[in-house]
Amino acid sequence: MMENKAINKDLYLRNIMRLERSKVENEGTPEGYLTGKLLVSMPFLEDSRFSYSVIFVCGHDSQGAIGLVINKILPDLTFKDLLKQLNIDHMPSSSDLIVHYGGPIDLSRGFVLHSSDYHIDTTIEVDDCFSITSTLEILRALARGTGPEKYLICLGYTGWSAGQLEQELQNNGWLVVEPTEELVFNPYLETKWRSSLAALGVDPAVLSLESGHA
Repeated sequence: MMENKAINKDLYLRNIMRLERSKVENEGTPEGYLTGKLLVSMPFLEDSRFSYSVIFVCGHDSQGAIGLVINKILPDLTFKDLLKQLNIDHMPSSSDLIVHYGGPIDLSRGFVLHSSDYHIDTTIEVDDCFSITSTLEILRALARGTGPEKYLICLGYTGWSAGQLEQELQNNGWLVVEPTEELVFNPYLETKWRSSLAALGVDPAVLSLESGHA
């Protein structure tokens, strides 16, 4: 699960930290990269593991991309279970928090995608609105009810090798959507995929018809 220190040796945070330095140096994400965007899966995506998925892109550069699925849960694990495994005391109100399925890579690794009102030394600022923290300290804060206002607790993540995401985009596997807090932190997971498409003015029914005639 989440470690007791910053996991800066993990591929995930190495990419995020490198991109964070790049943003400081270049005053923005390099053109063509999708850090901080949402990916919405299309019916044409070949990998069925990501059917009807919405993914927040945490980092993207020439070496690849990493993201978190934000509209699927781990049905057999609650936040209370997670805290018990980590020996963290909690308030009764935090027992019902859900744990999201961040992706198929390393389900023992935890991340919290959250609003920018919370920041500690190990927090990675993706942009002005969204940040990621992946240490026990934020779990303790959430258990006490003193963490960020808005957040998603995720286990696992999604990754693409160099050029892989670009190829999937060319193959019409994903649509790119500008994130909002309303989309990302919407508690009704079953509506996130449709809501993300609606933000682009796309009708899911039309996509299904196009897929059937492909």
